[in-house]
Amino acid sequence: MTTTRPLRADAARNRRLLLAAAADEFAERGLDASVADIARRAGVGKGTVFRHFATKDDLIAAIVLDRIDELNAAGERLLEATDPGAALLEFLTVAAHQRQQRDLSFLHEAGGVSAEVTRVRETMYQTVYTLVDRARRHGAVRSDVTGTDIILLMCAPNYVTSYVSDAPPDLWQRYLAIIFDGLRPEGAHPLPHPPPTTP
Repeated sequence: MTTTRPLRADAARNRRLLLAAAADEFAERGLDASVADIARRAGVGKGTVFRHFATKDDLIAAIVLDRIDELNAAGERLLEATDPGAALLEFLTVAAHQRQQRDLSFLHEAGGVSAEVTRVRETMYQTVYTLVDRARRHGAVRSDVTGTDIILLMCAPNYVTSYVSDAPPDLWQRYLAIIFDGLRPEGAHPLPHPPPTTP
């Protein structure tokens, strides 16, 4: 029994290393990055990768699920917040900060990688819709903003700062503040186009 615990700890550590290495490798090279390069970056053998993830798609799915699970946990907690406007801003902050930690743009190509990814992503969308509905009902955001608008804006602060060479790591906060001020009803003008129906 005493011999299995270190193995479990090693397995958990290797899994974390693999997920971080794979996310970095995919961020640099796209989803065509090889398992060999991911293993090398993590400091493990290819066999270790395949012991944890039977296919590269399984590895991609695990990265996506980790990120979405974090957002879902934050969203579920914020659904109970007494200030719906502050709750929506905090959710957008969590999403932007998560993206700031690592370039996750490659994940957009991985949308249909597994049924589980599709399921948890739909859960996240529903949470966002509810957060926006609550904020709208309380007058914290303009009445013509939809949950789909917010989903599309989640990556915007980091996308903008990606065009700034040597951007300070917290520059995204400036653009999140601009976005959130634009969501407020005070001084709002009618939007020039109807919202999209899907993210």
